[in-house]
Amino acid sequence: MIAPRLIDWQRSHGRHDLPWQGTRDAYRIWLSEVMLQQTQVGTVVPYFLRFVARFPDVAALAAADLDDVLALWSGLGYYSRARNLHRCALEVATRFGGRFPEDPRDLAALPGIGRSSAAAIAVFAFGRRAAILDGNVRRVLCRHAGVHGYPGERAIEQRLWEIAERELPEGGIEPYTQGLMDLGATVCVRARPRCETCPIAADCSARREGTAAQLPTPRPRRTVPTRHRTLLVIRRGAEVLLERRAPTGVWGGLWSLPESEGEEPAAPARHAGDGDAAAEAGAAALAGEVERRFGVRVSPPAALAPFEHAFTHFRLRAQPVLCEFVAATAVREKSGVRWLALADAAAAPLPRPVKTLLTQLR
Repeated sequence: MIAPRLIDWQRSHGRHDLPWQGTRDAYRIWLSEVMLQQTQVGTVVPYFLRFVARFPDVAALAAADLDDVLALWSGLGYYSRARNLHRCALEVATRFGGRFPEDPRDLAALPGIGRSSAAAIAVFAFGRRAAILDGNVRRVLCRHAGVHGYPGERAIEQRLWEIAERELPEGGIEPYTQGLMDLGATVCVRARPRCETCPIAADCSARREGTAAQLPTPRPRRTVPTRHRTLLVIRRGAEVLLERRAPTGVWGGLWSLPESEGEEPAAPARHAGDGDAAAEAGAAALAGEVERRFGVRVSPPAALAPFEHAFTHFRLRAQPVLCEFVAATAVREKSGVRWLALADAAAAPLPRPVKTLLTQLR
């Protein structure tokens, strides 16, 4: 059993000063668990502090406008977490009277809370005995038990869950669970693990066999495609036109620059009148699209510097195109479209690269 050694180690060497520790407040524990999904502690801490300052409890978060939630989340990535955070707060407020359920199964049924996060909330908020299996814990268990095979495969994941359940102690569940998290985050790290300071190194399979660098087994290599998109920067003085993105998919629910409907990325000249016939034709097509979709006549669009942004499954190569407002040609009362003052871009619920672009444009 690794539990006694982990519990002793955590009490003397683990982390005890994180802003969501030292409390039984299920709201704060839940918020930290959601933010920590696929995000490092150092990145999460300032976001967490801003969130609890703005939304101190689940009722405040449930009553908030989704745009305000997305604006605070902007830059943290994986925006479905923010949408699920808001949905979950609404459900806890309406179905459970503002109190999180204590049973891990009930917690896991709430939006955005998986099995491991549900267990962590149940452990730290309610002292329940439940196993966790986040990314750091997968790494610890894979190395200690010598589990080969990509953990994303169902059979390997099931084996790790069985190990996690088997190792649960009868007592001391909170320092044990925190110890697993801390060990994976500070000692049994991805590269160059500090095995000499590990409390469970004596019977670690990976240390004995020299396989720590190979475990966990990485995801099978695959080609990451590049998607090309043209972003329409429709500027009216000190304002820019935004369009709300669909609730699912990339940057779901955020406000962003409209994308051109063209299948091929448009590449108008950097400056009007550069003499490139293809670029002039592309600019004319974009101007026509802007007038048709938004009822706005613009000057010949000009290309801005392109940028790239990496997502989990693909790389985005975006070509922003500046379209200066000339006149409104028709009334286009469309939901999900708004003018934003460039001065307000920093606080708006925008994707980080779009926010950076508009800040530079200002």
